[in-house]
Amino acid sequence: MKPANSGQERLTREKWMQPRLLSCIEMLCGKILLSLARSSLMANRLTLLERSIMGSFSSEQLSRRNVLGQLSTGVASILAASGWSLQSLAAAQPATLDAPSETSWPSFRGTPDQRGVAKCTLAEKPELKWEVASPDGWVAGVAIVGEHVFAPALCGYLYCFDLKTGQEIWKYRSIEDPDPKKFAAGFKATPLITETMVYIGDEDGVLHALERATGKKSWVFASGAEIAGCVALFEDKLLLASHDSYLYCLSKDGQEVWKFQTNDRINCSPGIADTFTFLAGCDEHLRVIDLKTGKEFRDMPLESFLIASPAIVGDLLYVGTHTGLIVCVDWRKGEFVWRYEGPRKMPFHASAAVTDDLVLVGGHDKHLHAVDRATGVAKWTFATRAKIESSGTVVDRRIFFGSNDGNLYGVSLDTGAEVWKFNAGKGISAGVAIGEGCLVVGEDQQSGRLLCFA
Repeated sequence: MKPANSGQERLTREKWMQPRLLSCIEMLCGKILLSLARSSLMANRLTLLERSIMGSFSSEQLSRRNVLGQLSTGVASILAASGWSLQSLAAAQPATLDAPSETSWPSFRGTPDQRGVAKCTLAEKPELKWEVASPDGWVAGVAIVGEHVFAPALCGYLYCFDLKTGQEIWKYRSIEDPDPKKFAAGFKATPLITETMVYIGDEDGVLHALERATGKKSWVFASGAEIAGCVALFEDKLLLASHDSYLYCLSKDGQEVWKFQTNDRINCSPGIADTFTFLAGCDEHLRVIDLKTGKEFRDMPLESFLIASPAIVGDLLYVGTHTGLIVCVDWRKGEFVWRYEGPRKMPFHASAAVTDDLVLVGGHDKHLHAVDRATGVAKWTFATRAKIESSGTVVDRRIFFGSNDGNLYGVSLDTGAEVWKFNAGKGISAGVAIGEGCLVVGEDQQSGRLLCFA
């Protein structure tokens, strides 16, 4: 039998074990008490705990099990003395969140210029991965950031789903009353997602600011009428367009900084280029607002009201009108560059997707129109069996969009030919979101499904 440890062996073992156990204690205490250890009182208690643990064992007793057992008891005692529990501390730790990246889709049309071009990739033949039904369907586009989908439903709930599985992470109701029979204002606008917050307006005109990790309400701001467009972010300010005819500029804590009044309802999501934002709605004017001052930089008559939101590329702006035009405007000069008129002169309510060479818009004439971005001349059209109100999104030289004929289409930008189709069975008017390698869109009828493809 091997003899008991000699004094030299004991010293060697202690010399080897103690720094490793100290490191273990510091690591675990650091993880558990990160938010508390900054106080001098807590730091002193941690030091005493460390000394107590190291003094409690002989060299023969220095084991991971013994130390962790003593550590658990000691940490619990410190928390109790500080008015905390392990459960409350765990709940207090903030979740780790991914900031919106280039491959995310954090707002309506994906980027502040609202061009509707995804910067991720998508499978050549996307397959349905999951679906979630909602009583009144989904009329708004979703946002996709990191591993989550933020989906506004017409029944008055905003959902956060796991992007891979469709599992519900949290949900938020537009009213505080838990009674499911109580009417809750629906969400018709895409949410804006930042690193820590979610901002979304409802059909009663209330802007809701939520904690992104939990869905917990941070604050609300009431405008005078429905909010149909996505909130925009400029520097440290929020831009909110309302059917009450105002564009509001708010601080991040929901305080009004300034507001600008138009002559009628604003339907669009405010796009941003440089230090300017762009408004269009029912007063038949394009308005360019200087965001540094809140003053009007340009007022340009369009001779038609607009439902669509403008897309901006440098000094040029592209949008479809209710009177059946797709227009390109030099917003700095206040001049039309070109006008494209659909053969049947029917409304364009979908927002444009704009690439380097094409402007793509679906119309009430049941066709997707691809127009040369430089000249305004038609390159091709693609026919569906019902009107198109879904704002299409471009990825990998394909555009994906829904139609009221119940189909979701993928069309080649180069040929105008169909390359993919999914028969949902119910009309799709919501804009298509493509982010983090997934396509997500909802059906807009009763019991409509939110569909995720990858």
